[in-house]
Amino acid sequence: MAPATEMMGGSLIEKSSYVSSSKLFLNRTSSTTSFQQNQKRFLFNPVLVPSEQRRRVHLRKASKAPVVAAVSEDLMKAVPYQKEKPVKIEVRAVVTVRNKNKEDFRETLVKHLDAFTDKVGRNVVLELVSTEEDPKTKAPKKSSEAVLKDWSNKAKLKAERVHYTAEFNVDTNFGEPGAIMVTNKHQKEFFLESITIEGFACSPVHFPCNSWVQSRKDHPGKRIFFSNKPYLPSETPRGLSGLREKELGDIRGNGKGVRKLSDRIHDFDVYNDLGNPDRGIDFARPTLGGDKIPYPRRCRTGRLPTESDMQAESRVEKTLPMYVPRDEQFEEPKQNAFSAGRLRAVLHSLLPQLKARISSHNRDINSFADIDGLYKEGLLLKLGLQEDIIKNLPVAKMVTQLQESSEGILKYEIPEIVSKDKFAWLRDDEFARQALAGVNPVNIERLTAFPPVSKLDPEIYGPQESALKEEHIMGQLNGMTVQQALEENKLFLVDYHYIYLPFLDRINALDGRKSYATRTIFFLTPSGTLKPIAIELSLPHAAPRSKRVVTPPVDATTNWIWQLAKAHVCSNDAGVHQLVNHWLRTHACLEPFILAAHRQLSAMHPIFKLLDPHMRYTLEINALARQSLLNADGVIESCFTPGRYCMEMSAAAYRSHWRFDKEGLPADLLRRGIAVPDPTEPYGLKLLIEDYPYASDGLLIWKAIENWVRTYVNHYYSDSSLICNDRELKCWYYESIHVGHADVRDEDWWPPLKTADDLVSILTTIIWLASAQHAALNFGQYPYGGYVPNHPPLMRRLIPEENDPEYANFLADPQKYFLSALPSLLQATKFMAVVDTLSTHSPDEEYLGERQQPSIWSSDAEIVEAFYKFSAEIRRIEKEIEKRNADPSLRNRCGAGVLPYELLAPSSDPGVTCRGVPNSVSI
Repeated sequence: MAPATEMMGGSLIEKSSYVSSSKLFLNRTSSTTSFQQNQKRFLFNPVLVPSEQRRRVHLRKASKAPVVAAVSEDLMKAVPYQKEKPVKIEVRAVVTVRNKNKEDFRETLVKHLDAFTDKVGRNVVLELVSTEEDPKTKAPKKSSEAVLKDWSNKAKLKAERVHYTAEFNVDTNFGEPGAIMVTNKHQKEFFLESITIEGFACSPVHFPCNSWVQSRKDHPGKRIFFSNKPYLPSETPRGLSGLREKELGDIRGNGKGVRKLSDRIHDFDVYNDLGNPDRGIDFARPTLGGDKIPYPRRCRTGRLPTESDMQAESRVEKTLPMYVPRDEQFEEPKQNAFSAGRLRAVLHSLLPQLKARISSHNRDINSFADIDGLYKEGLLLKLGLQEDIIKNLPVAKMVTQLQESSEGILKYEIPEIVSKDKFAWLRDDEFARQALAGVNPVNIERLTAFPPVSKLDPEIYGPQESALKEEHIMGQLNGMTVQQALEENKLFLVDYHYIYLPFLDRINALDGRKSYATRTIFFLTPSGTLKPIAIELSLPHAAPRSKRVVTPPVDATTNWIWQLAKAHVCSNDAGVHQLVNHWLRTHACLEPFILAAHRQLSAMHPIFKLLDPHMRYTLEINALARQSLLNADGVIESCFTPGRYCMEMSAAAYRSHWRFDKEGLPADLLRRGIAVPDPTEPYGLKLLIEDYPYASDGLLIWKAIENWVRTYVNHYYSDSSLICNDRELKCWYYESIHVGHADVRDEDWWPPLKTADDLVSILTTIIWLASAQHAALNFGQYPYGGYVPNHPPLMRRLIPEENDPEYANFLADPQKYFLSALPSLLQATKFMAVVDTLSTHSPDEEYLGERQQPSIWSSDAEIVEAFYKFSAEIRRIEKEIEKRNADPSLRNRCGAGVLPYELLAPSSDPGVTCRGVPNSVSI
């Protein structure tokens, strides 16, 4: 992040002759004090003081009153507030514009054209708006228009940030500047990072902008930017109230028309853009969202319908850009990192050709050496096709680079799961450990009754009774009875029966896909680790032997059956992780709250300022996911067992399982029975598995977020009436539920929003999901899933029964059968390419406890100080996590070859690191 001085214009500001050596201070004493009340603290109204008189302004502190400005007698005589007419003086703006590091030919040409036309009046114009109304016209006080200086002279500068100035003429009774209107008369948009106004008695006044300003030819209206001073709607100064409404109206749009890439409009729509029926029936997909298939809403693009289905939105195929509001798009460092990843550079360019050329080579993994070769040699070398492919690649530069390289195409880094212990993934203790500290540690629950009972409709899905019997697990309980183990909270369950069984008929009818609906029983050992003691495998009830129980092995044959059963559990786990816990719960379900925040909360609203860093890039990454990951025949359908039914399975989980009131960490732990209420504990609950790395580290972060949010909310809402009367806040929450989550809007579990505690809970949950929860589920995907046998995303064979024709082949070569059940080499490398990209931190990542312009994002000094305390707490938590990872008594995160649990360690370097908690869902 750029230093604050750079953001404010750097030395340009520090040397300014317009900066007063002594200032007047506006001191906010409470969250409800209006702008007009602030004025009463002064011996005179805030005025502009001509520079030659400014040296005679002194400060004194009243003994029993708020800070006031004392004015010398000479100045009071020279400028009698009540009697003299206001005079015109100059104030200056320092404007920071961020340049692109790389421009294409057209951009460079237009940039030089703008530099030329800037000299003849087609320039950038600024206009200051006061917080006060003109008493005669009842309109906001405005300055004269000012032109940005030296644009043409600085056009050739290669610096990332360029500082410009503009000078305004204003009356001395102008008041405090609260907004700036910007007109871009150039041909090209530019990125406005910040504006700092100097020369007012209360100066400097900061305007953090961080926005693209479009050319007037594309967007005729003036752009409005507000200062960093937060206002609740009821506190809005009269001079700004109209602009506050206008800016929100511009962002909402009218819900009509096709969106242009330069638009800033935020609106809602259903998921009717995943299929492409114009390509054929195989590419048609049902609409998600509505009475038939409930689902959260996504950002509307307004694209025309397909020719084959008027209810389906036409596709924008890669690599053409999808619409998201302009300021929500990736900034250049993020875009460069994403484009350079394998998802774009390899999958989008190379794999279509690979499919056409080596379809006959889309063979099974024949040995573990084939998998090792993906890290040592690369896919094409492993297939013996590198030279042939290189000769036929269409991009000459890529061909040259590949020919000069001695490495194989699609070569990967060794995933962390096998970096310390190559065979760790085979062990039962590692299989169990990953339920607590792996990439998907959020499904394990306490078993409260044995055997477990299905909640699915028995008339449709068969008997609800499980095939698990006490004799299956009695020998694995350290001498305890099943009832004793239940009573002492020693039995735990990972249950994917409810979500997979309704889809199994259709999944298993797909070519090259085979799946069970699995349940896995774990026993908590005295050392605090888990061990798997039984796996139940279910097929549709019409199938012969629809339920089967596999227990830990006693010989060579049962060992391979046990390994296959664990692989099917992991495949179930991979699907639920990606489609439900990761995509649905942290990406899709947050999007309505983000859209509604932009539509209903002004940039001046303190809650928008709080949420702003936690919404960064989410709309863009979700749009990219709809374009190339979640779409028909996209990466997710190609790589995961449910295939074309992936998103329907995600929607089924939304309908049956998702509840916003249970998405916070403490509520989720209690729902799963992993914790019990305990008012004596720091978090009001006690973990039943003490060494549960995800939960124990997560609670540290949850509490830090909650404390920060509580401090923030209480500062602005001293009593509940302020919340009830905050129309923007109420509209945000109402629209998030009734439009963004319209299909579940009538559920009685939605939390109320009436008190400060209600608001703290809602905001803490949203920030938790956007930051720590997403990090825990996302950044371990390649470190754990990059070695496909550890966490296979799909399975292609069921476990053979003794009377099956394949059983003889299984007995003859069990390793070959096991490997043939995993994804093919091409499927594996495609999956690895995706999770490698998704696990990567970009260079411009902002982590929890960080934010852009940390010292000036808010003018409220008390809140800025509270944020720095929050940042310090996050750093302390990171040290505590490091300490825990070095504690040998915590065997689920420390031991020989055991991966430390760092997915909730807040900071990270760029790249695939298996750690780091970004502020937002940004990948």
